[in-house]
Amino acid sequence: MADKKATITCPGETAVELDVLQGTLGQDVIDIRSLGSKGVFTFDPGFTSTASCESKITFIDGDEGILLHRGYPIDQLATSSSYLEVSYILLYGEKPTQKEFEEFKTTVTRHTMIHEQITRLFHGFRRDSHPMAVLCGVTGALAAFYHDSLDVNNPRHREIAAFRLLSKMPTVAAMCYKYALGQPFIYPRNDLSYAGNFLHMMFATPCEEYVVNPVLERAMDRILILHADHEQNASTSTVRTAGSSGANPFACIAAGIASLWGPAHGGANEACLKMLEEINHKEHIPEFLRRAKDKNDSFRLMGFGHRVYKNYDPRATVMRETCHEVLQELGMKDDLLEVAMELEHIALHDPYFIERKLYPNVDFYSGIILKAMGIPSSMFTVIFAMARTVGWIAHWNEMHDDGIKIARPRQLYTGYAQRDFTSDLAK
Repeated sequence: MADKKATITCPGETAVELDVLQGTLGQDVIDIRSLGSKGVFTFDPGFTSTASCESKITFIDGDEGILLHRGYPIDQLATSSSYLEVSYILLYGEKPTQKEFEEFKTTVTRHTMIHEQITRLFHGFRRDSHPMAVLCGVTGALAAFYHDSLDVNNPRHREIAAFRLLSKMPTVAAMCYKYALGQPFIYPRNDLSYAGNFLHMMFATPCEEYVVNPVLERAMDRILILHADHEQNASTSTVRTAGSSGANPFACIAAGIASLWGPAHGGANEACLKMLEEINHKEHIPEFLRRAKDKNDSFRLMGFGHRVYKNYDPRATVMRETCHEVLQELGMKDDLLEVAMELEHIALHDPYFIERKLYPNVDFYSGIILKAMGIPSSMFTVIFAMARTVGWIAHWNEMHDDGIKIARPRQLYTGYAQRDFTSDLAK
C-alpha cells in the first residue's frame, strides 16, 4: 500500500518521487525500484536498511522485543503449541484444525526414513569432520535422490519437497552425530514425537533402549520452536537468493546451512559454550567481566544482547524458564553450568549490563540446555539448522508463490578505471 510519497534529489538532477510502502506492522519502506532507470542506485552494505522482499511469515520489532509468526506471539507458540503445529502455521499461514494437524503429523512421521544409499555418503567424510560440514554436504546430496516430482514451479511439487525436508532433517542430523561418535545409525520410530524421535536417534544404541525423558523432550521441542524462523536473517536471505535462480530446494537449504554455520549467526550458542569453557570456574568471572568492560581487550561475552532486539529477546524469556526446568530435572552439578547461572544473575542485576540492555539471549540459554542434555557443542548449530529448516522452506515457497525475480545486487566499484593491457612477460 503506497499512500505516501518520498522525494530524492541527486546533485544536478531533477527530484525523483518515490512511493512509500506501508506494511501491516513495522516501519514505512521507500520503494526505490525506479531509481535504476534514473541511472542511480543505493549503497547499503549488509542490506541493513533494505527490504529485499515482501513477506507474510514473520514480523520482528526489535525495539519492543516482539516476534510474531503469522501474527502469533512466539511466547504463546512456545508454551501452548508444538514444533509441528508451528511448522504447519509457518507453511500454510493458519492454525490447523485437529484433522488437518493429524494428517500433517502423519505425513511428516511416515517420511522420516532416508534412502539407504544415503547412509553410505557419510563414510566419505573424515571421522573428525565438523557435523555442520557433513549436514551441509548430505543435505545438498538429497537432490540426487529425491529429484522426482521436483518442478519448483508446481505448488504440489514444492509441498512434497517441504515434507521431505521437514521429515528427514532430524534423521540426517542425528546421523551426523552418530557418525562422529562411530556408533551405528539409529533409525526413526513412528511412535515417537518429532522431538522425542530426534532424541531417540541421538542417544539410543542397539545395545540398550533409550527412554525419552518428557522434560527433555519438551525442552527440545521448545528449542525447535524458538529457532523455527527469524525473518530475513543471513541464512534465510541466502536461501531466497539461491532459490531466486530456480535452484532445487535441497541445494537452497544446503546454502542456508552453510550461511548458518558462521559464528556470527547459528554458531553463536557454540561460541557461547566455548566462552564458558574459557572462563572455566565461577571464581574467574570477575576477571572476565573486567576484560569484557575494557574496550581495549579482545575478549567478548557471547550470548548477551542481540543485533535485532534492543530490548529483551522474547525467545530468551521462554528459554530461560525451560533451562531451569531441565537443570532441575537432571539435578546436575557442573562447573560450566554454575558459571552460566552466575553470569545470568550478574547480567540481570549489574548496571553495566542493564544500561546497555545486554540481556542473556536465546543462544545463551539453548547452549546451556543442550550441554545439560549431553549434546556436544559441535552439534548445537546442526540442531539450529534442523529447527530453521521449516522457516527456510516457508520463505522459499512464498518466494515462488509471489513470482521469482532473480537476486542481482549492485555494487559501488572502487577499483581501477579502464586501462590498456600490454604483457611484460617474455615471449
